[in-house]
Amino acid sequence: MANQVLAPEQLLRKASDMVPVLKDRAAATEVLRRIPDESVQDLLASRLHLIGVPERFGGLNVDYGLMLEVGAVLGSGCGSTSWCYSIWAAHSWLVGFWPLEAQKEVFGNGADTLVSSSLNAGRSTLERVTGGFRLAGRWEFSSGSGAAGWVMVGALCPEGLVWALVPRSDYEIVDTWFVSGLRGTGSNDIVVKDVFVPDHRVLVVDQAGDEDQTAWELHRQDRYRLPVRVLLGWDLVAPMIGIAQGTINEFTNLLSGTSGSGRTAESEGVQLRLSQASAELDAARALMRADIRETLKKAGNGDGFSTLERARFRRDKAFVAQLCLSSVNRLFEFSGGHAIFESGSLQRFHRDIQAAVRRDGYIMELGGLQYGRVVLGLEPNGRL
Repeated sequence: MANQVLAPEQLLRKASDMVPVLKDRAAATEVLRRIPDESVQDLLASRLHLIGVPERFGGLNVDYGLMLEVGAVLGSGCGSTSWCYSIWAAHSWLVGFWPLEAQKEVFGNGADTLVSSSLNAGRSTLERVTGGFRLAGRWEFSSGSGAAGWVMVGALCPEGLVWALVPRSDYEIVDTWFVSGLRGTGSNDIVVKDVFVPDHRVLVVDQAGDEDQTAWELHRQDRYRLPVRVLLGWDLVAPMIGIAQGTINEFTNLLSGTSGSGRTAESEGVQLRLSQASAELDAARALMRADIRETLKKAGNGDGFSTLERARFRRDKAFVAQLCLSSVNRLFEFSGGHAIFESGSLQRFHRDIQAAVRRDGYIMELGGLQYGRVVLGLEPNGRL
């Protein structure tokens, strides 16, 4: 399959050009409780999703970090759209860790196939049978599932946590997504009723990219020369950075040029809060970029990742998420009564960031805990 040729600057410009459109659709996206078909088609037409697809299936030969930059740009217009874009692109990357037969099944009809997920074991059963497994269960929080042709779901087996790739014909989507934030992500439940999953569609997570070097041998891209959990998780941090940027943009537009008493551009309180929120966002973005550069450099050199490094990267994902939360909260608290109207973007950004950081990996008491344990000479008691 011919590789696509697009410079990073072109891709970022495409993302920036989409922001006003996504912002205009943001309210309707919330009402719809999923990404509008028009937005899905715009994303596919832009080819931004190809950043995640393996090259051999038509993906772009660009740095993995560019996917995060694109997600952050899109998030400044619509948090829900950025969230789904980031998941779809990251899952295209993840598919590259499966055996080649499974990858061909997913991308056999082209690189525009989207994949959703629910990566924890959920309420599932997995039974070994000849040639594969019988899988059944129900999983929550499958963002972007309505537009996807496949889903990755988690289950437990003697080797540990596995992810199974299941085609759309083998599962149901149950409409459960009635929530306060990230309303447009359509993160509904997935139900599988006793289907056969062949061996080649089941991935042992903690071996992928570590002792299992299938992905690196197939693709020879740095993003496949590392344990899957080292990079996984940054994809959902990128929308948080975008949400924080969108909040700063809206706050600035709301108050620029205002004068008089109270919350105006002349208020030192406004000036200080804007300065602090911007610094938090700059720090968050810088830390994410530094970690991604370090990760991909080590992968490119064929270096391993120590337990301490893995714990530090997990800590940093949570810390960046909390910086974004603080940045948004800081401005929303000082935005005045008009910020709560549904017609404005500030209240949406505020609700979206609250929803985004609720995942366990983005709470410091959970995401940052393992680093403290390792530094203090204790064994980690969670996945790294």
